[in-house]
Amino acid sequence: QVQLVESGGGLVQAGGSLKLSCAASGSIRSMNTMAWYRQAPGKQRELVATITSGGNTDYADSVKGRFTISRDNAKNSMYLQMNSLKPEDTAVYYCYAWHGHAYWGQGAQVTVSS
Repeated sequence: QVQLVESGGGLVQAGGSLKLSCAASGSIRSMNTMAWYRQAPGKQRELVATITSGGNTDYADSVKGRFTISRDNAKNSMYLQMNSLKPEDTAVYYCYAWHGHAYWGQGAQVTVSS
């Protein structure tokens, strides 16, 4: 079993930046796909960004050019750098990993004020 723990959420003004971290309790080296999802109040959970073990990344159109996903296998961690934040980015952000089955973190609240 692998546990994922997010950190780095908080309240920021529009145009500001935040960096989310996802720390895994075990090695992430063999986890092919890791990702960040988010869920805003009253909305379905949506995919924000993915990163493969080879470092290939993909982003939702709504965050392209503003968010950057990365991973550090040596630190068993994944990150999401969020710049130029908008009020519509307000959501609970979840760390996700696939390793035989899906693993989810508990979520981190990001609130962007206008």
